[in-house]
Amino acid sequence: MDLSLTDDQKELQESARRLFGERLPAERVAELADSTDAADAVDTKLWDEVVALGWADITAQGGDFTMEAVLLEQAGYALAPIPLSSTSVAAPALGGLEADGPAAAAVAWAEPTGASAFGSGPVLTRASERDGQWLVTGHKVDVPDLQPASYVLVAAASDPDEAAPVLYVVHAATAAESGSLQATYPPTLDGTRRIAHLELVDAPAVAPADRSTVVAVRRRAFAALAAESVGVGQRALDLAVAHASTREQFGRPIGSYQAIAHRIADVYVAVELARSLAYRAASWVASAETRRDDAETDVACAAAKAAAGDAAVTACETLIQVLGGMGMTWEHVAHRLYKRALANHAYGGSPAAHRATIAAALLDG
Repeated sequence: MDLSLTDDQKELQESARRLFGERLPAERVAELADSTDAADAVDTKLWDEVVALGWADITAQGGDFTMEAVLLEQAGYALAPIPLSSTSVAAPALGGLEADGPAAAAVAWAEPTGASAFGSGPVLTRASERDGQWLVTGHKVDVPDLQPASYVLVAAASDPDEAAPVLYVVHAATAAESGSLQATYPPTLDGTRRIAHLELVDAPAVAPADRSTVVAVRRRAFAALAAESVGVGQRALDLAVAHASTREQFGRPIGSYQAIAHRIADVYVAVELARSLAYRAASWVASAETRRDDAETDVACAAAKAAAGDAAVTACETLIQVLGGMGMTWEHVAHRLYKRALANHAYGGSPAAHRATIAAALLDG
């Protein structure tokens, strides 16, 4: 499998890096992340630009999920406070809906009990059909990107004995106006991506025609988190290298000392490995949309999520240590990168859980 970027992908990568870099200097990211209102934490102007460029629905523009992974890596690098990841993840469930252009979306997987559509425990949220209309009732927690979302994908079961949930599509504005969807925004570790808790009471919903859509969405979630985490890790690595190359102690750049150089080298290896796995997962996702029972794709996504999550956290911790006292200040972007890395590390299952998935597939296979 050739994981090198094509000319089109390189051009997209450069365009995204340039746009996000221009629109999201550290001061702008801090302003959005520190806002007290969840609605003000989203850069709506940047999101409109992304939509206008066709990046919010790149598959419909002739691209595939690998192209989306290129964008997500750059969004992670810039800590872009836009719903690009959630919208990309939700795409398989939104294909049949009529919308005026690409619609921002959120995915509600998890419940207060700890159960989720990622596979841990029974999902208690219920969907029932009444007069030809599906209605969803239940509680969901830790829903990212809800504020700008037009649609919310809600994992629910229509039968208490149903083993696997289905993703029901709720029109967010309509449900909120009717009072059937209420959202609260708890304090969030990562201010550049706010989370919401949802209470749904007979929220009108559309059931996906294909019940296996949840598999495609789950795979996209893991691959998207991996690509975004690679971007976070690369940003932390770049900052660590820049500081180690210019900061001097005892008349020499601190990067010339083995205690610093070896740590940065280890991060470089971890980020490069994570990048290869992330693009491998994206490639498998792109080619597996018509064969969603392919276990190899699940293994690729689990490996990418585990490696990228660990790499990003390690890169950010190394950056903070290389920076010294500067890395502990609120003004430096290091702590924001670290928070995004930790959030991505935990969301959708820890690396240990994903490695257990890989082990089970290898041993059972």
